[in-house]
Amino acid sequence: MRVTICDVGPRDGLQNEPETLPPRVRAELVNRLGTARLPRIEAASFVRPDAVPQMAGAEDVVNAIERRDGTEYSGLALNVKGYERLAATGLDRVNFTLAATESFSRRNANQSLPEARAAAAEVIERSELPVTVTISVAFGCPFEGRVDPGVVAGLASELEADEIVLADTIGVATPRQVHALVERTRAPGVHLHNTRNTGYANAVAALDAGATLFDASCAGLGGCPYAPRATGNIATEDLVYLFSGDGVETGVDIDALIATSEWLEGVLGRRLEGQVYRAGAWAG
Repeated sequence: MRVTICDVGPRDGLQNEPETLPPRVRAELVNRLGTARLPRIEAASFVRPDAVPQMAGAEDVVNAIERRDGTEYSGLALNVKGYERLAATGLDRVNFTLAATESFSRRNANQSLPEARAAAAEVIERSELPVTVTISVAFGCPFEGRVDPGVVAGLASELEADEIVLADTIGVATPRQVHALVERTRAPGVHLHNTRNTGYANAVAALDAGATLFDASCAGLGGCPYAPRATGNIATEDLVYLFSGDGVETGVDIDALIATSEWLEGVLGRRLEGQVYRAGAWAG
């Protein structure tokens, strides 16, 4: 069995950091992940710099990327204007994110849910690039609590995207919930956070339910600005270690990935959330 891992560290990871790294450093992170043979990397976010200053200069990041054969480079957009900026850069894929709840949509994208759905439909119709739609807060919302799986299933069936990804944005899901929603929606992808230490169990549950696309962030970098005390995404190298040990192919060079996380620890000047980059891989 083979899965696709998308490293979202350059976007979802760094956007939650207190400091803003220069575009050349963010591009170096993308390039190092490419060297580790990540099949997909989310390289940048095309949002307003006053709203998310950590993602300012997205075009400069993309221009500094050293493209690697076998790696697909995507970017994130929350609205049509963001999509137009993304499409002009020559990236390979659009990741359009919309929320499952009205409150989160207004807070995260400054749009009502109907406005966000209309924008997603327009991007899907206009895009010459493949479009992944990520449904954020698919399991729980910091403002509205638990999310009705039927609402998420309705969104997933309504949107005619190339891929649907279910996001546990604030890290509240448990394995049975993840298995049930992946199975119900037939979504190929999941975006998991390890806020309450269920992220890796949720990944296994998603795999068992048929998911083949997994977002993760090198060294477990990231979090959610609307979830106080939230830790980051599941760590890419930890997920690669888990899957590889169970015979699931990822194609990722775990040693190069560990080296990237060690480098990132030095750049940020602090210990990060991942486990494997500190413990090392083991081939026993």
